[in-house]
Amino acid sequence: MATLGNHPELPANIESMLEADVSTLFLKAGCVPRTKRGMIGNIILCDVDGEKDWTNIEMEQLQGDLESLIEGNPERHDCFREIDRTGCLVLQIGDLRITCAYPPFSDAREITIVRPVAKLSLSEYDLHSKLIGRLSDHHRGVFICGRPGSGKTTLAQAVAEFLDEEVGAMVKTMEAPRDLQLVERITQYAPLEGDLEKTAEIIFLVRPDFVIFDEVRRAKDFEIFSDVRLAGVGLLGVTHANSALEAIQRLIGKVELGLVPQVLDTVLHIEHGKVAQVLELRMVVKPPSGMQEDLSRPVIEIVEFPSGKVSHEMFAFGSEISVVPVAGGKGGSKSPVLKYAQEGVAQAIRDMLHMRCEIDLVSPSSATIYVAEKMIGAAVGPGGSMVKDMEEELGLQLQIKGMSEMPKWLAKKSKGSRGDWDFSDNRGQNDAPWETQRRGKGKRKKGRR
Repeated sequence: MATLGNHPELPANIESMLEADVSTLFLKAGCVPRTKRGMIGNIILCDVDGEKDWTNIEMEQLQGDLESLIEGNPERHDCFREIDRTGCLVLQIGDLRITCAYPPFSDAREITIVRPVAKLSLSEYDLHSKLIGRLSDHHRGVFICGRPGSGKTTLAQAVAEFLDEEVGAMVKTMEAPRDLQLVERITQYAPLEGDLEKTAEIIFLVRPDFVIFDEVRRAKDFEIFSDVRLAGVGLLGVTHANSALEAIQRLIGKVELGLVPQVLDTVLHIEHGKVAQVLELRMVVKPPSGMQEDLSRPVIEIVEFPSGKVSHEMFAFGSEISVVPVAGGKGGSKSPVLKYAQEGVAQAIRDMLHMRCEIDLVSPSSATIYVAEKMIGAAVGPGGSMVKDMEEELGLQLQIKGMSEMPKWLAKKSKGSRGDWDFSDNRGQNDAPWETQRRGKGKRKKGRR
């Protein structure tokens, strides 16, 4: 791939719009050209001064000129057609990636020219020494995540060249399209016959120490990432996510839970060109936080790096995979695990009782069920049979109480749903009708006079 700023000369009117701080040029028939300009973290979109609307003929002519540049530079290895499909053409011309879209794919002719405006070394990121050491161990699975334009690709380039030049690792890339600006000896592979899975098969034959997998997006991409990593190759994937935790969650359902730490052990979240957060994944066998010792299971701890503080836990809960924060919250001293489990237990109890109720999961082994006072007998069942059946089904000790005893935090939480409750069902302790209670109160007041 070409070095930064190196490409065959474009038509003069295009070169004049590609000023030093312009990263993207947008051209569309019937519209004034626009640019994205500025450095990572401070990019603005604006019209190009002094330019008029481009016509369809001008757009078609420009596309022809760009294709001619490729044909006119056969000696350059960095000038080629990346993608050629009906309605879409992607060209690589030096350090420029040019996407041409036209009917029937788009509603009008459009040409987008993208180029890098910065190239940094890993030392310029001011990373913690422990993180540098972690990245130097190229037998790892790493994600770089962030929003579009946050600087993910720039960091991936820096890591790739660090491994090549400083660590002495054999580095290859898998890209669709090829977008990284790297030193010549790092080979960049596109999808073989349009399939990155076939590219992965060839990757093993060239024996790399580390692979950069740019743009891990689709479910199939995560499966390929997993296969390459489990084959023992160090792997860095670039993916879109709003946070490091969301990047981890994107693996759920695509990789077996027990394999997640083997596939992915480090996640770097980048914002405005800087590493904002680093998370580490590690597998332990223990009860999830807040559960009793006899509920031990494989738990993936999501740890803040380098502090070592556990922020979340990932584990199987029934048929679901749960990702819950370790820190507690409101609602007594209930752990996040119990708060998560409460919803499932509550629904199961409602299905068995066939009556309106609220449930407080007091501990991993006990729960309290709150029902209307007149329904307590039905909830308990003859000789406590209903409670016994539910305890055997759920593996919990259950206690039935009236709604009047429900704690304030649970009453407040269920306030929105309690509008469906018929509060005329709530009787006094003497179980007398509401009208009788009111008349009784009136007589007592009269008697005191």
